[in-house]
Amino acid sequence: MSKKSRKNSSKAPARKTARAVSKAPVKKAAKAVAKSSANKGPAKKSAAKAAKPAAKVAAKAPRKAAAEILKAAPVAKRAKTPAAAKPVATKAATKPPAAPKPIKEKATVVAAPAVAAEGAKAPAFHLPRDGGATVSLADYSGRKLVIFFYPRANTPGCTKEAIDFTRLAGDFSAAGTAVLGVSADPLKAQESFRDKHDLTTPLLSDETHAMLKSYDVWGEKSMYGKVFEGVLRTTVLIDKDGKVAKIWRGVKVDGHADAVLEEARRI
Repeated sequence: MSKKSRKNSSKAPARKTARAVSKAPVKKAAKAVAKSSANKGPAKKSAAKAAKPAAKVAAKAPRKAAAEILKAAPVAKRAKTPAAAKPVATKAATKPPAAPKPIKEKATVVAAPAVAAEGAKAPAFHLPRDGGATVSLADYSGRKLVIFFYPRANTPGCTKEAIDFTRLAGDFSAAGTAVLGVSADPLKAQESFRDKHDLTTPLLSDETHAMLKSYDVWGEKSMYGKVFEGVLRTTVLIDKDGKVAKIWRGVKVDGHADAVLEEARRI
């Protein structure tokens, strides 16, 4: 056999042996070298010699691979259970919301309820009277009107006052003046008061106190050491134009109706 053919024949077994050695441990590589049919005679020693470095490399390869696996294992473990992502603070999240602009509302002016005062327009009213009819300020438009407010029907002072105005009813009519009596008594009490004393002056009932308050005749009173709210004895004279001509407060009954008639004649 020539040197060239001998050289080629020695290379082929070495390549096969190297493949086997790279795939197995050192012991298996040695066996593969021993069993190779091509490695006979002089080529056997050279093939074995050539296989040793490859076998060492193959033996070291699993170790290095194992070491690399061990190094990579913690990283892989951390990758499986990633830490919770920290919230990223943005300008929109950290910036407090702008306070809403206050809505400017137009001021509404609420008119105060009219209160009787001399020289001012008399407050309007609409009330029931004895007998079931209703009476309003408008019913006396163009005429003078006297309204006497009394605390309670069938009490001594109220009875005398109502009788005096009834006695002068003709004189008031001649002076072009109508007369009305008003209290907070219910209609039944007013009618009983009328029938008992033959009163001809219309008696109005204001149980809600609305008209009494508008004429400023409902307020605090005291009697026998007790404080309570009720009608303050008052008389109002209204002229033909519907304006308050005169107000009598804290009325004393004796001679009062006559004084009112004189004032009604004068205006």
